[in-house]
Amino acid sequence: MQYFNFLSDSQKEDIFFKQPGAVTKDSPKHILEYALGATLYIPGNRKDIADMMIKQKYPELCSVVFCLEDSIGDCEVLQAENNLVQQAEIIYQAHQLGNITEDDLPLMFIRVREPEQMFELGNKLGRALHLFTGFVFPKFSTFNAERYLDTLSVLSKEAGITLYGMPIFETPDLLAMETRTKALQELKSTLVFYQDVILNIRIGATDLCGLYGLRRKPQTSIYDIMVIADFMKDIINYFGLQFVISGPVWEYFDNSVISLPSQAPYWETGTEPFNQYTNGLVRETLLDLANGIHGKTVIHPSHLKTVQSLHVISIEDYLDALSIVESADGTRGVMKSSFSNKMNEVKPHFSWANKILFKSEIFGVYHENRSYIDILTAKEKTFSNLGSYGS
Repeated sequence: MQYFNFLSDSQKEDIFFKQPGAVTKDSPKHILEYALGATLYIPGNRKDIADMMIKQKYPELCSVVFCLEDSIGDCEVLQAENNLVQQAEIIYQAHQLGNITEDDLPLMFIRVREPEQMFELGNKLGRALHLFTGFVFPKFSTFNAERYLDTLSVLSKEAGITLYGMPIFETPDLLAMETRTKALQELKSTLVFYQDVILNIRIGATDLCGLYGLRRKPQTSIYDIMVIADFMKDIINYFGLQFVISGPVWEYFDNSVISLPSQAPYWETGTEPFNQYTNGLVRETLLDLANGIHGKTVIHPSHLKTVQSLHVISIEDYLDALSIVESADGTRGVMKSSFSNKMNEVKPHFSWANKILFKSEIFGVYHENRSYIDILTAKEKTFSNLGSYGS
């Protein structure tokens, strides 16, 4: 897959100083873990899964999770499993016939309910399992971590492929202060042992808010909910040095088509260009990135382009990162940035610079005076016939 393939060649030339690169499920882990962008959750009982993937219903889609957990009823589990197996086989056959290539498919994951289900489902999928990048582990805790990860290892070995795991932190023992420290220490010891197959750590903010009967409004980011912000701070502190952490879901969406003239980003003008739902998503995604969180769970297709376009690197950050990495040979310790507006220190900024360069290979780099709004505007001009998104 490749980000922003819905843009024409001329639009890409106009928007990108450095264009996005191609990523597949076989790309190196250090690229894949930053490449998920906006990860769309789709209920596993939908009958149009194969049709969506083969016909590329959502051209922005680059990573997807087929959910067998909270998005379906408890009485629908077996039906949803069988449906997902059937849909995967259709995609596999289309791939074998050349109707869709691996480059056209998003990175695909399955969210299971428990480790035993993952093993059974992997066996049911058979050859179609090779299409998937991995599994998502909900309610991941000290009580099931080893079972999830051991099962993943066995399934990968039996299938002869690399499968990645993405645990979701969303259980009461991780949120409550009296149990959090011990639980996080135990989970870190386990996850470090399996670090080569942990693609992301994901934060289940909706479940965590639900424990306290909380639900934020569209004007409120997850960082304004103090109990969750405090939890996220600890997750970054415990795991941020060794793992990529992705951001929690934004619950609000608007079906109306975004159509607006190209303009400077709102943080430069002081005005917010969209409705309250998209403005809230933009604000929260920017706070994710500022706090070292990369990628975001999304539950509606209209979120895809907004989150992804905010992950494109600015040319200022890109040139700073290049300068820092190129100066890491010991000849310089500090230098003025190419925009002459800040100092770049090689040692403290080196890790940041490497992450910027990783992400530039995936999401590309904006030209000066280009921003996410240019992508949204170009998207609408190119695909205006699609109308509003469905859920």
